[in-house]
This record gives sequence, C-alpha cells and structure tokens, in this order.
Amino acid sequence: MSLRINDVVPDFEADTSQGPIRFHEWIGDSWAILFSHPKDFTPVCTTEFGAVARLNDEWKTRGTKVIGISVDGVEEHKQWINDIASYAGCEVGFPIIADEDLKVAKLFDMLPADAYLPDGRTPDDSATVRAVFIIGPDKKLKLAMIYPMNVGRNFAEVVRALDALQMATTAGVAMPADWTVGQDVIVPLSLSDEDARAKFGDIEKVFPYLRKAKLPK
Repeated sequence: MSLRINDVVPDFEADTSQGPIRFHEWIGDSWAILFSHPKDFTPVCTTEFGAVARLNDEWKTRGTKVIGISVDGVEEHKQWINDIASYAGCEVGFPIIADEDLKVAKLFDMLPADAYLPDGRTPDDSATVRAVFIIGPDKKLKLAMIYPMNVGRNFAEVVRALDALQMATTAGVAMPADWTVGQDVIVPLSLSDEDARAKFGDIEKVFPYLRKAKLPK
C-alpha cells in the first residue's frame, strides 16, 4: 500500500522485545513514533537507538510512545539491546518489533511487495527499512521521514517536529521554518485579521498571507 499523510496507519499484530502487541491497541490514546532500521548489530542504528533511549523523558513529557522495528527476531533484539544500553548509558525502555517476514515493512511501504530476505542476508537486503513515522492518537500518519543507511537520523528534529504537530493540533496554527517551542506561530489563512487579533492579540503582518503571532499562555 502507499501510505500518505492523514491516512489511518495499518493495524497489525507482532512480536516485540517486550512481548506481543496489536499496534492500534498499543498506541491507545497516545501519540506514537515508529522508527525502523535494516538490521540489528549495525553501527549507525546503534547510535540512533541510543539517542532514542536517552530521550525517554522527552517522549513521556509529550505523551508519546516510541517503538522500533527491524527484520531481525526477538532474541536478536534482546541481545542487541544490551549494546544499545551500554552505548547510551541508560535503559532501553521501548520495544522493538520483530519483522522477520517483512509484513510490517510492506504494510508501511518501506519495502516493495515482492521483497524477500535471502539466506545470509546483510543490511543491504533491507536497506530501505529506515524510516520515521509520527502517528497521532487518531491513528493517522502525521509525518514521515526516510533516510539512507549511512546518515544518522537527527532525533532533535524528530522532537521538534513532534512539538510542532502537537501544537498545530491543539492550537490550530501553523509553524514557520525552524520553529521551536516559544517562538511565534503562523496565523491560519482561514482567520480574518479581526478574528486573529481576537484570538492571539497582536499580530505581525509580514505579507497579507503571512501573519505571525504569539500563542496565548
């Protein structure tokens, strides 16, 4: 399937390093981040999973669950988690999905429908399984990022994007480039200047179509 922004993400059952899950049930009323990697015991992904583990308090603050996925099995995940924890210097509190049959990778359009894993597979055989999906409590896809194998993901940007998505949902605004929490937001075009001032107070009119404002506290 081709997964687009605002599509309901696929539901599935899977084994993980923390036991079996049904994905939509696991998400519950939370925001969720599903992030993938081609294979366990690989260098770049070890640094990335360590980065996610260190951000545990940030995910909790934002009411967000995180879950990893790769094409390796549960036992490999459990062994690799020891390396991740050692590298990160903290506990790895999130589960990792075992997707040995590529079911989830194909559901999320990370691999083509005819993809398979040969005997003695290497990370190159599942190289496109390297993505980040941010999912809302409504189970809809809010954002997707795809990376090559040799460039580590910037999880500070994932946190920033999550903040922007949550703010846009609760406050009905848009965010300018490089926006971070506390900075001015963009007033939606659906509001007149009068309505915008009633909602936000002072507004900065850069252009008739670009108006900025501070969020009410």
